[in-house]
Amino acid sequence: MKTNWTATDMPSQAGRSFVVTGTGGLGYECGLALARAGGEVILAGRNASKGEEAVNKIRASVAGATISFEMLDLASLTSITAFGERLRRTRSRLDVLINNAGIMVPPTRQMTEDGFELQIGTNYLGHFALTAQLLPLLTRGDRSRVVSLSSVAARQGAIDFANLNAERSYTPMPIYSQSKLACLMFAYELQRRSDAANWGIASIAAHPGVSRTDLLHNAPGRRSLNGIARTFLWFLFQPAAQGALPTLYAATAPDAQPGGYYGPHRLGETRGYPVVAKPIPQAADENVARKLWDVSEDMTNVRFGEAL
Repeated sequence: MKTNWTATDMPSQAGRSFVVTGTGGLGYECGLALARAGGEVILAGRNASKGEEAVNKIRASVAGATISFEMLDLASLTSITAFGERLRRTRSRLDVLINNAGIMVPPTRQMTEDGFELQIGTNYLGHFALTAQLLPLLTRGDRSRVVSLSSVAARQGAIDFANLNAERSYTPMPIYSQSKLACLMFAYELQRRSDAANWGIASIAAHPGVSRTDLLHNAPGRRSLNGIARTFLWFLFQPAAQGALPTLYAATAPDAQPGGYYGPHRLGETRGYPVVAKPIPQAADENVARKLWDVSEDMTNVRFGEAL
């Protein structure tokens, strides 16, 4: 693995297609870098004006960029299903799905339209259902990859099946940590299932360290303690473009390993260049991962592989 890997080390992505969830922060930086490398990029998000603004900025920065915006609300299974149907109707294949978008520590328990707690619903269950929707396209892709975004917060996470939806109690950070641990366990379990079913998909996890995005402005709010820290202690957060590097490495590097996990190399994986991330013991529990998969299929009413 190359030391100090950056986006300039990406091989050409000409002829390869990407869906990236999230139009700001890390999603924008991934879209920009992939477009520069010649990839065809679909930025998917719930805000059309922000999405079109991101696409226009990338087009202004990258001559001839092949990039578009598609509406996708990860807090709505109806929106996820419609997105999947549109892509399956208009495309023959997809090479890479980057499950990036997320929400972090809203101060009170909020719900998706399907009755899921907002963090587990958006960060994990939405991406779980999205991956199932796009699986037929991914199985026909070229060296297909699914990259799922975890977090340093996953280290403190625990999958509590009795409180998966935060119905018994809601404390913002532990619920966020649970959602990001679930994303990591999903990445590992997807690789195991891809191997068993010969889907031909490499499932890889990544995390951005502590990065200068709008996560802490969007959910807790700018006037919350988290939001104030993000505003005035900005120097503690690495730039979003740097935070996107582990994701870009997982999505494009020839030596990124199926079933791998990548994050920044310095200061407890909070900043730096992509390296193999330190294992999280609870993420390796295959029994919990299988149960989580089954519960997630029931909650989202999707079944992986049915349409293949």
